[in-house]
Amino acid sequence: MTHPVITFCGDDALRFVVTDQETRLARARQLLATGDWREVVPGRKDITVQFNPHEHTPATAMAHLSHNLATPAPHLSGTAETLELPVHFGGAGGPDLKDIAARIGLSEANIITRLLAAPLMVEMLGFTPGFAYMSGLPETFEISRLAQPRQQVPAGSIGLITGQCGLYALAGPGGWPIIGRASLSLFDAASPTPFRLQAGTRVQLVEATPP
Repeated sequence: MTHPVITFCGDDALRFVVTDQETRLARARQLLATGDWREVVPGRKDITVQFNPHEHTPATAMAHLSHNLATPAPHLSGTAETLELPVHFGGAGGPDLKDIAARIGLSEANIITRLLAAPLMVEMLGFTPGFAYMSGLPETFEISRLAQPRQQVPAGSIGLITGQCGLYALAGPGGWPIIGRASLSLFDAASPTPFRLQAGTRVQLVEATPP
């Protein structure tokens, strides 16, 4: 079995290429389940893992990831659910939409139109409980994290960074620029599966009816 080439990404992260979407999703879920990594972030064609520099040197982190990757990625099973997710874009629920539009040279309406047409899929959950990393953003969306993360982001908030869309199932801190808020609750404590979004779920954004 051929192992992917691992490269350093900053002082505390490693990256390797996985071009096949299903394999990338399965591998990211596998790495997250080990509990060995601070964060596991799938991109369009790669996966980045962040390690704790107090527990690993760059060399030991590289060796540990190589050991993880020696185990074949599990096969995904089942048919992916498609969830239609109503979203209120901009305004108080999407405080960064205007700034994003200015930075990437598109109107707010154009960004919304492209998001509504995007074939989003939940690559994995992580970062905070129920936080969904979704692939499928248009290539033209080159967006950086906030220079100053927010101490509290409301539940249902939808954020964008280059290559990904992130959805906060629960309120919590975060550094993603927020463009809208879902009107559908994504967490039910009484349910056997409390988080509505799961890895592999396909998401279709729709504009929510104004209140």
